[in-house]
Amino acid sequence: MAIAASEVGMENAWRDVLSGLERRLGGSDVETWFRQVELLRLDGDALVLGVPNRYVSEWIVDNYRVPLEEEIERAFRRRLVASWVADGEPATPAPAEEDGFPGHFRLNPSQTFETFVVGASNQFAHAASLNVSEAPGRTYNPLYIFGGVGLGKTHLLNAIGNRIRQRNPRARVVYLSAEDFSNEVINSIRYNRMDQLQEKYRRTCEVLLMDDIQFLESKPRTLEEFFHSFNALHSSGRRICVTSDRYPKDLDLPDRLKTRFEWGLRADILPPELETRVAILKRRADAEQVHLPDEVAMYIATHNASNVRKLEGSLTNLLAFSSFHGRPLSLAFAKELLGDFGEKRDAGPPSIERIQEVVARFSNLRVADLKGNRRSRVQTVPRQVAMYLCRKLTKHSFPEIGERFGRDHSTVMHAVRKIDEDIVKDADLRQRVETLERMIAGGREATS
Repeated sequence: MAIAASEVGMENAWRDVLSGLERRLGGSDVETWFRQVELLRLDGDALVLGVPNRYVSEWIVDNYRVPLEEEIERAFRRRLVASWVADGEPATPAPAEEDGFPGHFRLNPSQTFETFVVGASNQFAHAASLNVSEAPGRTYNPLYIFGGVGLGKTHLLNAIGNRIRQRNPRARVVYLSAEDFSNEVINSIRYNRMDQLQEKYRRTCEVLLMDDIQFLESKPRTLEEFFHSFNALHSSGRRICVTSDRYPKDLDLPDRLKTRFEWGLRADILPPELETRVAILKRRADAEQVHLPDEVAMYIATHNASNVRKLEGSLTNLLAFSSFHGRPLSLAFAKELLGDFGEKRDAGPPSIERIQEVVARFSNLRVADLKGNRRSRVQTVPRQVAMYLCRKLTKHSFPEIGERFGRDHSTVMHAVRKIDEDIVKDADLRQRVETLERMIAGGREATS
C-alpha cells in the first residue's frame, strides 16, 4: 500500500526512516550523516533527497546503502530508489563503476601503509599485507589476518586496497565487512537478484577484502554463497584477504571453509608493546598538528595497553577537552581526565575467575582461550601470565590453579617460573604484568 503523497505523510515517513536507522546504526552515525539529509519530494518511484555536497551522498551510499534502502521501504511501504541532489544539482552517487563493475569502493583513504605504525606485535602482518598489495597475483592466497578488537586488522585491509588502487586505479577491488556481505545476500534473495551478486563476486571482482569473517558463523545461506565465491576467486588466481578475531580452527564455520583459510598465509596481530603505543599516539598527534608531551604520551600508553582504537580514543578525548576548556596538554590534566577510568575497587582478594576474566579481556581473548589447548603465542603468553598472577595474588596451590585452567600442577609451576624469568629481561612484559596486577588488585577492568 503506497503512502499518501501529502507533505505531512512524507515527513512522518522520513522521521520513521531516521528512527529505524538510529536503532540499527546508533545515534552518532545518524547525527553525523543523516541529519544533513533533507527530504525534498517523492517523484514516482524515486525518493529525492538533498545533501549539502556530493561527499555526504557518496559516503552514505558507500557505507549505509542497504540499511537506508530497507528503512525507506519499511517506512514508505514500498520499494523506492534514493535519488540525490547535492547543493541543488543532481548527484546520484551510484556505486563506483569501471567497465561496468558494480562494486562499491568503500576504502578509508586515511588507512594506508604510511599511516600504519609498525611494531613487534604487528610486524609480520604488516609485511604480509604489504607483500600482497605489491604483488596481488603472485603471493600466498588467501591472506588471513587475525587478532583482537582494535589492533589494526581493518587498517591493514584498507591499506592493501588503497595500495592496489594506487598502483592500478582500474583494479576491481571490493572491501566490505562480512556483515555487509550477509546483508547483500539477504537482499539479493529477497529481491531475486542473486545473479547480480554472483556476477559481482565470482566473475568481476579482482580483489576481495572482507573484514570480520567470524560474523558469518551460524549463517548457512551466506556461508554457502561465500564458499562458492571463494572458490571462484581462488581458482582463477584472484586475491582474497580476510580478517577475524580468531584462528581459523577456532571459528564455528564448516571445515571445508576453515581448511581453505589455511591454504594461504595466517598472520596474527598482538596487543602493541609500550613503545609502539607511544609511537601511535605521537603519529596521531602529529596528524592533528598538536604537540604531545612525552610524559603525557607515556601516561596514555601505559593505561591503554590492549586496544589501539581505545588508545586513540583516549587521545581524541584528551585533545577535545584540552581545546574546549583551554587547558594545556600536561600530565596533570591527563591524569585528571583519564585517571578515573575503570570500576570501583572490589572487596576482598581477587578470585581465579576474576584474574582469568581480566587477563582474557586485556589480551582480547575469551576465558575459554586461556583454558583451551591452543599453543600459539596469542594464547600461550596470556595463559602463563594469568597462572602467574593467580599464584602471586591468591592463596591457591599449584594443583588448585591448574584445575581451573584444565592443566596439572607442573604446567602451572612452569608458567610461574617462566614469567618470573621473562619479566626480568622483557620490560614490556613486565609493564603488562604490572598493569594487569593493578587492574586486578584495584578492581580495574581491562577496558582502558
